[in-house]
Formats: sequence, C-alpha cells, structure tokens
Amino acid sequence: MGQKDIISKQLIQRIAVDLAVYLLGLKIDFDELELLSSENMRVEERRADLVAKVTQQGEAFILHIEIQNNNEQIMSLRMLRYYTDIALSYPGLPIRQAVIYIGKAALNMPAGKNDIGLDYQYNLIDMHTIDYQELLKQDSPDAIVLAILCDFKKDSDNEAVKNIVQLLHEKLQGYPKKFREYMYMLEVLSENRYLKTAIKEVEAVITNVKVEDLPSYELGMEKGEQIGELRGETKGVVKGEHKIIMLLLNKQPAEVVAELTGFSVEEILEIKRKYSH
Repeated sequence: MGQKDIISKQLIQRIAVDLAVYLLGLKIDFDELELLSSENMRVEERRADLVAKVTQQGEAFILHIEIQNNNEQIMSLRMLRYYTDIALSYPGLPIRQAVIYIGKAALNMPAGKNDIGLDYQYNLIDMHTIDYQELLKQDSPDAIVLAILCDFKKDSDNEAVKNIVQLLHEKLQGYPKKFREYMYMLEVLSENRYLKTAIKEVEAVITNVKVEDLPSYELGMEKGEQIGELRGETKGVVKGEHKIIMLLLNKQPAEVVAELTGFSVEEILEIKRKYSH
C-alpha cells in the first residue's frame, strides 16, 4: 500500500497486534509476541505490515498480518511471496497469514490461489461484516478504536461515533495524554468511512477543549516568541507557557495539567505558587 494509504507504519503494527487478538481469536499477551524483521529483499523491497513470532500454549508459530485498504486482485500472489520469504527466513515454524480488509468499497478479493499443483489459502477478514458492538464490549481502548471500521448495524453514523468516542473517553478518564493518542488513531481510521468530521464534533461536546486549541495558547505562544526574539532569550516563551498552565489550573487539577503539558507535577505546583501571589 505504499505509505499505507492513510495509516502510518507505526500505527499499522500496533493495530495489527490488536486485530490478532480481537479478530483472529489469538489468546496472547504482548510479551508472547516478538516482532520480527519484515524486510525481504529480492527484486524490490517489500515490507509486511506485521510479522511476529508468537508462542501460544507452548506452540510457536509465525504470524503474518496485512492490513489492506484497497481491493487488489493480485493480493494472493503478494501473500504467496510473503509466505515463501518468511518460510525461508524462519524454516521449521508454521506460518499463519491473514489479510484484514478495511477499505471503503465492498470486498472483492480472493482469499488464496488455486492452480495446477497449487492450493494456497489465507484468512481474509472483512471489517464491514463485524458488529461494532462486539468490540465495544471488550474491556480495551484498542478494541473500541477498531470498532470504527465495523458494521454499525441499525445505528446511524452519528450514533455509532458518539457511542465509540463516549466509551473511549470513559475508559481513559483521567489519562488525557492516552486519550489524545487513541483519538488520533480513531481519526486516522475514520477517514475510511468519511467520519473524521463527525468524530471531531462529538469529541468537542464530550471532552474539554484540547490545550493546543485554546485561543490563549496560540496568543500566549506567539506573544512569548516575539518577546523572546526581541530580547534574544526564551523568557517570553516561558511566560506564555506559564500563562497557559494557570488557565488550565482554573479547571483541572495539577496532575491532569502535568499530563497535558508535559511538565512534572512539582513544576506545575511551583508555577501555581509563583503566580498565585
């Protein structure tokens, strides 16, 4: 998929591990999964989305997952080449392969290739056929995020988005940094269903405004940078940061402000003492 269409390589690997647990039914912990090199050089460079050595109930095998955003009619040939490359790199270990389809269009790809003397198959999962409520029942933010790719059944897009964002916010209450990370993943995945705008609207209603979206943040930083440039020092920027922190402390406890800004709790309390007089 080149640059994976809309998903970064780092997110691909993280999502692929979650898919292995929630869609392939592998009962594994993260310490039972060892990511392996997925670079295989032949004519051109090819990188698999996820190749990992998995140990489950004493059985070791290689897990290979591809996340596919388009219907690619030669997908079975690509998967077969991955299979042979992986088999040559890790001889003696069984290989399990899966393609997870998350594209906009209806699934229209083969799940293997049959030819004279060849019967090759792999697991092909269409996210459109999975009830999103099943993933919302899982006690995991990762599963909640993946629900955005599933079938909303009788719920409207707006209802489903609200359910997903609201549940994610409840699960991560008190962890704003983690919530922002998961919301970023949710927004990226939602582009496949044209739901990014709906997610942002729901987020604005359910949660507090992000610190970087506060007008005072931008104005404070701009003013601070200007003063810093004029004086040839960083005092202006620091003052701008402190102003933002004091604004946040009016609505949030020091621990939450520390999580939002990257300052330590001790530094936040020191700033509060400095500007409270």
